[in-house]
Amino acid sequence: MVTIPAQFNGPDHSGNGGYVAGLIAQEVGTGPVTSTLRIPPPLDVPLSWEREGDHVRLLTAGGAVVGEAGPGELGSDVPAMPSAAEATTGLAAYPGFDHHPFDRCFTCGTARGDGDGLRLFTGPFAEGRTAGPWVPDAAFAAEDGLLDVPTTWAALDCPGGWAADFTRQTMVLGRMTAEVLRRPRAGESLIATGELSGTSGRKFFTGTALYALDGELLGRAEQVWIEIDVTSFG
Repeated sequence: MVTIPAQFNGPDHSGNGGYVAGLIAQEVGTGPVTSTLRIPPPLDVPLSWEREGDHVRLLTAGGAVVGEAGPGELGSDVPAMPSAAEATTGLAAYPGFDHHPFDRCFTCGTARGDGDGLRLFTGPFAEGRTAGPWVPDAAFAAEDGLLDVPTTWAALDCPGGWAADFTRQTMVLGRMTAEVLRRPRAGESLIATGELSGTSGRKFFTGTALYALDGELLGRAEQVWIEIDVTSFG
């Protein structure tokens, strides 16, 4: 059994897409993993695992599939590392400071305090590109001083959504393929970046990456975002 604590929300009443996708992905193993979310992940309720070979499903008490994951492939190029100046430009231009559809989002919510949310703010520095500097708070470190896999997936999540621009249309994560090459250290200076690669109807395709200042790639992801009617989203 597993429970998604309310701290790890995206929209107010459902789980953060990247965090939940990473929670399921870590049950699959290392290497690129694809997680697909099927319903808004419920918070503070017991959920269960179902396993079939190298695939894993997260289920509600009633048997509904919250999400599923299995081995994945990363097909596109990694978004290039922005410069420190570009990351600073992105932070200053973060659209969420003016309008945020989910301002209590665990990853990028402006209403979350230090040690409560990640406060990872990425804004545009070029067409279809976002970036921002980020230092993980010690509150998110495991005993080894590193962020866990679900929290690292959460950090790889929202820079893609802002590359597709949450202020133009409200979206939630539908699918995410990611690989964590090294878990971030608490207090480490990092640069997060996102890139919009295409659109199709209500779907937006993005890529993200998390870099150390020396250029080391810590993790990368590819995502599919789905435009929603926020008034009817559970």
